[in-house]
Amino acid sequence: MVSLIFKRLKTGCQWRELSIKEYFFENEITWQGVYYYYNKWSKDDSWKRVWISILRDYKQLLDLSSIQLDGSHTIAKRGGSAVGYQGRKSAKTSNSLFLCDNTGQMLTVSSPQSGEHNDLFNITQLFEELTSVLIEAGIEIKGLFMNADAGFDKEEFREACSAKEIETNIASNRRNQKYSNQCYQYFDELLYKRRTKIEHANAWMDSFKALLVRFETNAKNWMALQWMALSIMFCKKIKV
Repeated sequence: MVSLIFKRLKTGCQWRELSIKEYFFENEITWQGVYYYYNKWSKDDSWKRVWISILRDYKQLLDLSSIQLDGSHTIAKRGGSAVGYQGRKSAKTSNSLFLCDNTGQMLTVSSPQSGEHNDLFNITQLFEELTSVLIEAGIEIKGLFMNADAGFDKEEFREACSAKEIETNIASNRRNQKYSNQCYQYFDELLYKRRTKIEHANAWMDSFKALLVRFETNAKNWMALQWMALSIMFCKKIKV
């Protein structure tokens, strides 16, 4: 059952195209049966709990000398919840925020937001989501150094990070020049170069074809694919 769901994630094939006979010679289960359990486990956050459990048990394999934050838009072909038109993509998209460690290992992902919004939309709530996963996995967030691009240069976001005692290294946004002149913000250019790791991490996520284009209309089902991808990527680092 799970192997069929992973096949959907890796190949991007539609549910009805799953070759059941490759796994069940007597064809005792249909693709509808596979989707039923996938949908059930998505709604009760089973896939998220699996990821948190893996993260908690093997957090010593992470490099938390710095973490990287970025947003990523995914084209949504069938519409659904948290979908909106994004001018830069000339298509309807969903936007999610990601956190990765200093090696490019993804740590967590936020709930998708409608594509017409930028990365700062609902940022306080979404950042709370991101950090709550780390806390639940037993990862100490106090004192973490976090890189983010100029799109996250906003007083509200900096204050949210400060409240959690996370040190921010955010590139200055020229549109916030007035605020920047009033309040000095330290910026380490050498540390900021590590932000390329999240670009690499997003590229590795794209190796899962079901994540290149969103066909899931339900946001929970879409999130489940993300949690599965994070789990698979991290399990490759675990030596049994």
